[in-house]
Amino acid sequence: MTVLPIVARELRVASRRRATYWVRSGAALTVILLGVWLFLMMQSVPAQEVALTLFGILTGASVLYCLLSGVRATSDCLSEEKRGGTLGLLFLTDLRGYDVVLGKLAATSLNALYGVLAVVPMLAVPLLMGGVTLGEFGRMGLVTLNSLFFSLSIGMFVSALCQSARKAIGATFLLIFFFAGFLPAAGAIIAAYTKTRHYLPIFLTPSAGFTFYMGFHVPYSTGRSLFWLSMVVVHGLGWIFLALSAVIVPRTWQDQPAGNLKLRWRERWKSWSYGNSAERFAFRRCLLDRNPFYWLVARGRLKPVLVWAVLGLLACGWLWGYIKVGPDWLNVSIYFTTGLVLNVLVKGWFASEVGRQLAEDRHRGTLELLLSTPLTVRDILRGERLALQRQFLGPLLLVLAACFVMMIAAIRNTGVEEDHALWILVWIGGMIMLLADLAGLYWVGLWQALVSKSPRTAASASVARMLVLPWVIFALVALALSLSAIRTRHEPGEKFFFGLWFAIGLAVDIGFGTWARHKLLTEFRLAAAQRYLERAGFWKRLFVGNEGASRVQLQPAHTESL
Repeated sequence: MTVLPIVARELRVASRRRATYWVRSGAALTVILLGVWLFLMMQSVPAQEVALTLFGILTGASVLYCLLSGVRATSDCLSEEKRGGTLGLLFLTDLRGYDVVLGKLAATSLNALYGVLAVVPMLAVPLLMGGVTLGEFGRMGLVTLNSLFFSLSIGMFVSALCQSARKAIGATFLLIFFFAGFLPAAGAIIAAYTKTRHYLPIFLTPSAGFTFYMGFHVPYSTGRSLFWLSMVVVHGLGWIFLALSAVIVPRTWQDQPAGNLKLRWRERWKSWSYGNSAERFAFRRCLLDRNPFYWLVARGRLKPVLVWAVLGLLACGWLWGYIKVGPDWLNVSIYFTTGLVLNVLVKGWFASEVGRQLAEDRHRGTLELLLSTPLTVRDILRGERLALQRQFLGPLLLVLAACFVMMIAAIRNTGVEEDHALWILVWIGGMIMLLADLAGLYWVGLWQALVSKSPRTAASASVARMLVLPWVIFALVALALSLSAIRTRHEPGEKFFFGLWFAIGLAVDIGFGTWARHKLLTEFRLAAAQRYLERAGFWKRLFVGNEGASRVQLQPAHTESL
């Protein structure tokens, strides 16, 4: 008899995936390239300072990656089985809830664990350089693994409760943020308004970020007990969420009739989201007259409101910082950080929304029904564009206006004329790249919605191509230039590196955007009809070509051309 049979089965399946081997190799290669680049950028800095900087960057990035792993890996693993109707089949056998939960945890967390295990040995390089103690190295390794377990357990717990993928991902992120960010912030606010100005441990110990901070040598030497208490609390919360998942799963896989209270709240939420019957009728008639697919995507009235609400919360936080700090808050670093946060927020949210309806329709099989109507491909693309404009156009204009105001303020705070020119380039280039990235994400996101397995993987693929890849290329080119500068002793200036980043980003946006647009206008119906076919591997598509790789697959008998 096999102990934990689901775990054994899922591990065998995961061992056959190509991503299982690519993730750990890619994680180690990324750390090596980052370390080499940092060494070259800090050649004149003492080795101990370089080691401490490298150690802080690597460990911080590792902990952040671990905290987000639950959102990416486990938040939709059980809810996906519920939507497919396959979770209940497992409980027709003698399997228990912990068998299913641990099996899914083993399957979904394997790549994340391999990525962490590939990075942890690299943290020993700063240890050999000096400046980092052996205790720091050991503690940070424990913090990284503990944060990963905590995040994956929260994702599993939320997935056991939810059925919608979007709600599961959002709830997992909010729950992780509650423990890692909201509780310490609440503790800071309470401490600021008390006479003692003392942080209460109850607000800090459940935070993996606090454990990470206390793991360094100086904080640990003064608060050793707080570090280990935080480690135990975070680890214990992980086991509590995992145990709750095992208890909840056997009781939530069935479709239970909703009670009166649940029905009332469902009706209220529907009224808030879509309006009453008269409002829905007027709104539907207005959108249908413009584009039927536009109505299908933009039925929820709260989507634009949520974007405005988040921007409003950020504005309140920014004003609170100004009131708390005073005129010192108005400096170049705050302006730059604010602009960066706004750019990342708009791009990430846009990437998660573009093509979501298309991917869900394709996954449910309703996209083929839409294509059998008089709707053309261009009508569908136009409807998606109108829905995105309704949700993001106003907030985008506000973000651009805020960036322009902060650019003027940053220029006034710098006294050197050369710095003025550099800051103007940085801000103008950032605003242009924001528009270019959104245009590229529109086309690439729609194409990925047609060829990816789920809306989540479509959004991840779009972000990797349009937002992550330019930085990887820039880092490699900058590394090569830094290596050549060692021989020539002539290192390019800041304006050259900014121009390089801008050119690479613009080239990626134009290249991938043009390619995705061509694919959408020529192969939309073919991609929609291939939802049951497995795509050829990357190397086969690279060397054999699309036509040769397609011979391996079963092609539909007839495809309507545009």
